[in-house]
Amino acid sequence: MLKQVVIVGAGLIGTSFALALKRRHPGLSIRAIDSRKECVAQAVSRGAMDSGCSYVQAGAADVVLFAIPVRQIGAALAAIAPHLAAHTAVIDAGSTKQDVIAAARLSLGHRFPQFVACHPIAGRERHGPLAADATLFDGKKVVLCRSRENSDATVETARLAWQAVGASIVEMAAATHDAVFASVSHLPHMLAFALVDELAARPNAKLLFEHAASGFRDFTRIASSSPEMWRDVAMNNREALLSELDAYLLKVAALRNMLQANDGEAIYALMQRAQSAREHWLSGQFDQFNREDAP
Repeated sequence: MLKQVVIVGAGLIGTSFALALKRRHPGLSIRAIDSRKECVAQAVSRGAMDSGCSYVQAGAADVVLFAIPVRQIGAALAAIAPHLAAHTAVIDAGSTKQDVIAAARLSLGHRFPQFVACHPIAGRERHGPLAADATLFDGKKVVLCRSRENSDATVETARLAWQAVGASIVEMAAATHDAVFASVSHLPHMLAFALVDELAARPNAKLLFEHAASGFRDFTRIASSSPEMWRDVAMNNREALLSELDAYLLKVAALRNMLQANDGEAIYALMQRAQSAREHWLSGQFDQFNREDAP
């Protein structure tokens, strides 16, 4: 079905998308748009992209994927809008959706129905085309946030594009998406960044990091993620993230009060609930988790 694909952003997600497409459809034409010429060159050298191109040249592609920080998507959509062919499906890979949809509606004008907001639930802490992986999306979910203006045909093209890289589709309202991922994705990233920054600013930081082991490494792994990308996510999902931070601060304050009160039983109960919830989640049986003892 697809003959030409253009990817705006030759980073981890964009290059992994291209590698996955090439793995399954080696004859497919894939070109890149990225102001970082070295990233395009690296993606081409890996066999992910065939070449770089301009927005003018990109307009006739079957699918255009925007895999760039969410605060850059609006301007990039405005740049391609005058050149889009009527059949082109435009998709994104941003971690926030309400803001991206609003930007697309403003930037694309009458072409907005061709835009389908998407979020692949896949990634890793390393970024750039050299970190890309053809299997990154295998078995992963992609959240698709359909707009009322989208035609069934455009949504189907978006669906097929993600299925072509090994992903499965889950549809969700944009507001629901932003609330959900504020808690299970955006908040953990903020906490990891904050902890590393706090410890690194201490006078004895060298001593601390010399003795940090697997627990610290596991908790802070995502602090190696792209600061540019996650700054944009935080700012664009500000209200939902503030609510999640407030809820987490209340839980941390409650834990501090337990410790101050020397209440080992309460600390144990909290830890036991958390352990049970995580084990149920990992086993795919969270619906059987007993929440009766939760505060």
